[in-house]
This record gives sequence, C-alpha cells and structure tokens, in this order.
Amino acid sequence: MTAPLLVELLTEELPPRALKRLSIAFAVAITDYLKDKDFIDHNDFEEFSTPRRLAVIVPRVLDKQLDRMVERKGPAVATALDANGRPTPALIGFAKSCGVELAKLEKRAGDKGEYFVYRSRQKGEALKQHLAGIVEAALKKLPIPKLMRWGAGEAQFVRPVHGVILLYGNKLVPGTVLGLKSGNKTRGHRFLSKGPITIKQARDYEKILKQSGKVIAAFDARREIITKALETAAKKLDASWNLGKSDELVGEVTSLVEYPVMLVGGFDPAFLEVPKECLIISMQQHQKYFPLADKEGKLLPRFLFVSNMQAANPKEIIHGNERVLRARLSDARFFYDQDRKQRLADRLPRLANVVYHNKLGSQLERVQRLEKLAGRIAQLLKADRAHAERAAQLCKADLLTEMVGEFPELQGIMGRYYAKYDHEPTVVADAVEQHYWPRTAGGELPRQPIAVCVALADKLDTLVGIYGIGLVPTGEKDPFGLRRAALGVVRILVEKSLALDVKDLLTSARSQFPSGVIADSVVQDLHGFMLERLKPYLKEKGFEADEIDAVVSLNPARLDQVLPRLQALKEFRALPEGQALAAANKRIRNILRQAGGTPSDKVDAGKLAEPAERQLAEAVQTLEAQVAPLFKAGNYAGAMKHLAGLRPAVDEFFDKVMVMVDDAAVRDNRLALLNRLGNLFLNVADISRLQS
Repeated sequence: MTAPLLVELLTEELPPRALKRLSIAFAVAITDYLKDKDFIDHNDFEEFSTPRRLAVIVPRVLDKQLDRMVERKGPAVATALDANGRPTPALIGFAKSCGVELAKLEKRAGDKGEYFVYRSRQKGEALKQHLAGIVEAALKKLPIPKLMRWGAGEAQFVRPVHGVILLYGNKLVPGTVLGLKSGNKTRGHRFLSKGPITIKQARDYEKILKQSGKVIAAFDARREIITKALETAAKKLDASWNLGKSDELVGEVTSLVEYPVMLVGGFDPAFLEVPKECLIISMQQHQKYFPLADKEGKLLPRFLFVSNMQAANPKEIIHGNERVLRARLSDARFFYDQDRKQRLADRLPRLANVVYHNKLGSQLERVQRLEKLAGRIAQLLKADRAHAERAAQLCKADLLTEMVGEFPELQGIMGRYYAKYDHEPTVVADAVEQHYWPRTAGGELPRQPIAVCVALADKLDTLVGIYGIGLVPTGEKDPFGLRRAALGVVRILVEKSLALDVKDLLTSARSQFPSGVIADSVVQDLHGFMLERLKPYLKEKGFEADEIDAVVSLNPARLDQVLPRLQALKEFRALPEGQALAAANKRIRNILRQAGGTPSDKVDAGKLAEPAERQLAEAVQTLEAQVAPLFKAGNYAGAMKHLAGLRPAVDEFFDKVMVMVDDAAVRDNRLALLNRLGNLFLNVADISRLQS
C-alpha cells in the first residue's frame, strides 16, 4: 500500500534569508532517507515553507518495506572445508552464528575464489517504526550554522519548534521529534486564523491551510502572487518597481509573510533631493519596500509594500508604514546634508586612523599606493595621469562619511556625488564610483579610461597586498574577495582589449609596498591564480576545455590576446589540416621530451640529408617570414591558416625521415627542425593539447 506522507514542523519565525534553502534541504533529506530505507523508489516531493513552518509531502510512500533477500558472506571454501571435504571449525562457526544448519549454506563464486554464504529473507518493517528517526536524522543534515535550545528540554533547532505533524494518507503516525509528540494539528495565520487546524488528509495540506488558515504554504506560490501584484500595482501607477536588488528583496519578503497583500504608500517629494541610491537602499534594506521609478528612471515619491494582513480598511497600515519611512528618509537627508559640509579632499588625513590591515598599514597608506599605481597605468594607457592620480587619491575618502557609515553598499556611489558637489572633474568623480566595478562576477566594467586605471590599481593592490602576506583563499573561504578581484582584473584586461602585461602590473603593484612586507613569489603566484580565474570565464564564452588548456598552459601575460588566440585556434581545428597537425605536434612534443635536454632551434641546412626534411625546413623558413607580421598585428587567425599549409611537408617528413638516428649531429639537427616547427604554433597555442 502507498499513500502521500506529510511532515510539518511548526516553528517560531525562521530566518527569512535562509528559509528557502532550509525548506529544500529539509525536503531533500526526508526524501533521501525514505529512499535509503526502501519506503520509496523515486525522488519526488512538494516542499512548503512559511515564516512559521517547514513541511514536505512525499507521494507514493510504502506503509511497509518490501521483504528482501539478505546475503551474509562466510569463509572461503578453501578454509571452510578440509582436504577430505569435511567442514572446518570456521564453517561450523559461521553456520552457528547464522543460527542455521550447514545444509542451509550456499556457495558463491568470487574474484578470489569460492566462498560460503547464507541467504535469508528479511521481512520489511513498518513506516511507523522508522519515520520519527528519519525526521530527526534529516534535521541534523540541515545547513544551520547555529542551533538554539528552548524550554527545559534538550532539543535543538534554528528556532523553537511547537508542533510536529507526521501524517500518512489519513493516518497519524505516532512518534517523537525534538521532544514533541506527533499530531495532525497545525496553526494558520497568526492574526487571520482562529485556533488549531486539523489536517485530515496529507494531500489536502496546502488547500486546508489556505482555506481555513489564511496561509499560502508554498514559497513559490507566494512569490508568484507577490511578483504579479507588484507588476499590477506598478502598471496602474505607470511606474517600474524592479530597481536595484528588487529580485533579492522579493525572495526576502516572500519569507516574511504567509498571506501577502500588496499596498501602495507615498512620501514627501522633497526627499527626492537626496541621491536616489540612498532612498532606494533605505526603502529596500531597512523597510523591505519596493521603490518606484518613472519611464526615465527617475524615482517617484511612491512605494509598494507587502502586508501580511488583509484589512477591510488598509489606510492605518499604509499611514503607519509611511510614518516609519519618513523617519528613515529624514535620517538619509540628514546624513547627506552633514556629509556635504566637508570636502572629500579634506577627509584624507583622517584615513590615517582607518586600518586597512595591520600588516599593510592604514587606508591613507593604501591610497598613496593607489595614487602611484593608477598614475603608472595611466601612462601605459596614454590616459590623463593627473586625473587618474586625483581619482585614486579621493576614491576611499567617502568611507569616512555618515552615509557610507550607515550604508556601506554606497561606498563609491556617494564618493561620486560628493566629488561632483566639490566641483571635481566629471571623469574624476565617475572614477571614484567606478573603481569598484565590476562589483559582481558579471557586473558592469568601468566605462572610461581614468576609471579603468583606478579600478585596476585598486584590485591589483588588494591582490598583491592580501595574497602577499599569506592570506590565500582556501576552499569556499575568501574573506578579502581575492577571487572577485582577480576576475575583475581579467575581465577589464580582456574585454577592454588593454595591451598591458599582467605580470608587469603585478610587479608595479608590489613595488609600492615597503621592502620585506610582500613575499618574493607573489607575482608568479598571482599570475597563476589569475589564470585559474581565467579558465571558467573562457568556458562561459563557449570555448572547449582543451582549447582553453592549449592557450592558458602557455602562461600568457597579455590577457588581451587570449580571446583572439582562442578564436583562431577554434577556426584552425575546424580545418581539414587541423587535427592532423595537432597530432603531429603531439608527436613532436613526445620526441623532444624523450630526447631530453633543451633542443636548439638552429637548423644547419648542410646536414639536411633527406629530401623530405629539406622540404619541411624550406616550408618552415618561408612561413616564418609570412606569419611574423601577422602575429605582430594580432592576426592569429590569419597566421594559423598559413600554418595549416605545413601539413603536406609535415606528413612527408614523418613518413620518410627517422629522427632518432645514431648520428648525433643529424639527430640534433632534426630535433632542432622539429623544435622550430613546434615553436611556430606556440605563438598561438600548444596545439598538441587538443583532443582528437
């Protein structure tokens, strides 16, 4: 017999940002344990989560495990029987431990010969014998960083639990979970529902909670209701609601309500004089409201919010929320007014009191490093050095403002506003904000050259400083965001096509630190670290793993050349000659490796005895002259098409010429020819790494 199984934990308010993750983990763990115990043969489930409950319904659950044959392995036949075929004490002891006569034992063939086994039928056990234990085991697997206790018991969970439902079809499964006896009663909405709600059928759980409890139990259903309500309300106001981190906010609000109702509020238009980012973050982060903007992106003095109450007259709820928001926006306006009383440049001396890292000095010392490094990069890019140095000088000054102290996410953004207010050049003000870009893995890159200079300087200083004092990312831990910084440098160099040597940049960054602070190996180590960040980035661009390996294995320092080289390689491998030349290069690498030492690339024409090797040498010499200007111009695709013409000469050489002959002079000359041939391709990639 099968039936749906309902498991529910009725709790106090669960952490909203962890709710969905907890819900899925809970449902998966219950399902996995049921499958492990042979109560189901599938992975299907429905998960439910609200601020006050976690629940899962698993369909088609057996009320009893199926009987199964269990095989117990005994001694090998060689040790179980003596020379006359009589049972030894080992076999007699095995039969006795199984509680059976010798005749009940069977022989089995194995990798190491025959052995005795005892096969018995194990009767299936009832679900009720295991369910409470399954739930307890599932709870221990949940990703909860910190548990709590409540009451006088020993039970521990992320929040106090006040009720447990274990319902199989329409039958209550008795058991104790977290010190609570199971039942079939739950609670509905804290204010809109009265008294306990009885769940008579597991399959009716969601419907009964909605009808009798005013609770939308499914997280995704609530999220959909909220999203549609936001779209409808915004459309009526001819506005857009999806600003900033709105999608993330929808998920958080979904975790805070059980019966969502959309309402519209407003605020004094005078607050719009404050930068919109300040207003948006005040509404989203503090109040969980959705700010609104017009078609031009200008903020409107209206907002949407989700109430957990259905009221006949919602005016009181709206006025209450407007009153709270007024206080928040007044704070933001106060911070903005206070901050503008002091110029950014005048704040710089106080950065000496802000510790960046105890081994790397203060933020003022860091800014001084950034100023020099940004100026150096500006020189290389032929950008305005004075503007780059000024932007670097001011880029951390807003850390000392009231607004950034309240909202750290606004660092850089507020720096731009304050720099403009101080009449700094627009490119300088923009660079103060954009030097943090990209803020995320796929975020926008700095838009203009001055911002690029400061952004690179900031990320390189972080990488060299933090990595250089031994704080290397491990596993999932990367508290200083070194992976993000490395990817930022990679993306800027690659996507902006900047002709900069990344190892030279790292060396310049290292030179800004006092002697002895940074490890000597940091440039080499960080170059490898950045190439590791480059690989998944290139994979997302659509290149194959072997293509990426063929280029990145050459440890390129000019990252702007990587994409053109990869594109050329992709086109080359599609040519009829591509696979054959890749295989030939693999053969060349193997021959050179077996020969040992460092082969020369100087070919003596007088020692080329065979027509096939003379033909190959002439082809290599001709192509070297043809492709050199193409490589210099970055036309890797054109160069590789020329190199594809080597195939006939290469095929002829390997068909007619023995490389590893006894004559050392002839052998070394042929090795030099092969080395020279292979080096031609290494201007683009190590094509020997391409898979057939």
